[in-house]
Amino acid sequence: MACRFVELSVDTPRNRFVRGALEAVARLVARPELRHRCRWLAADMQALGVAGAMPSRTELSADRIGRHDAADQQMLAGAILAMDLVLPTEWAGPRHLPMPDREEQWARRLFERAVGGFYRTILPPERWRVRTGGALDWPLDWWSEGARGILPGMQTDVVLDDLAAGRRIVIDTKFTGIVTAGWRREATLRSGYLYQIYAYLRSQTGRGDALADRAEGVLLHPTIGEAMDEAISVHGHLIRFATVDLAADGAAFRRQLLKLTLQFQGETPPDEPPVP
Repeated sequence: MACRFVELSVDTPRNRFVRGALEAVARLVARPELRHRCRWLAADMQALGVAGAMPSRTELSADRIGRHDAADQQMLAGAILAMDLVLPTEWAGPRHLPMPDREEQWARRLFERAVGGFYRTILPPERWRVRTGGALDWPLDWWSEGARGILPGMQTDVVLDDLAAGRRIVIDTKFTGIVTAGWRREATLRSGYLYQIYAYLRSQTGRGDALADRAEGVLLHPTIGEAMDEAISVHGHLIRFATVDLAADGAAFRRQLLKLTLQFQGETPPDEPPVP
């Protein structure tokens, strides 16, 4: 009996390409922790035996992904995107990348982080303080033994403090339609969201924080092709119901989010801060 076999090795063109992409990205990223992680992963792959030279695209194209190693497809696609310095989109293109599940919680978190990241990048830090994901405490005067353990938590999405004007804007992002069908009307605001932002604002008053005593709230919803920017005042707190058009171009998207930092009435837009 004569047998032939191919020796099992991790030093494949696919793994060498991924290791090379990690090394390349480590030289480009600005965040120290991410840079360190890329270098650590590349060194870990080399220690495991992925020690060959970076393969050419021709060599890589000959390395076919089968059913047994389909899990490598996303890793390889990410490495190619990193080497080409391109971003994934939903437009049809020459490369395949699995689409993440469109779960509401995932989409809302992505929207929340995008809004927070925008304000942190665009607003001048000498005037604005931007916070994301902050927890709020209930102003309890008394509680029974097990009450604190069952109280729902309160966590803000984005808080903007305008140090020059003495304003605080609490932004709560949602990834649903801003209105829903009402009992007596065709469209009405979602009552649960309104109660939530009101609780965020009122629960923080009377604690010696002047910004909290007159804080403003914004319920921010994404939309496509529609626009809304309405407001009410309740117990001295302005509550704003606004949308941002996800289909708008970059300049329009920027203007819509910067508009939320202005007073609702009577304030003309200042010169926009430059993009860093």
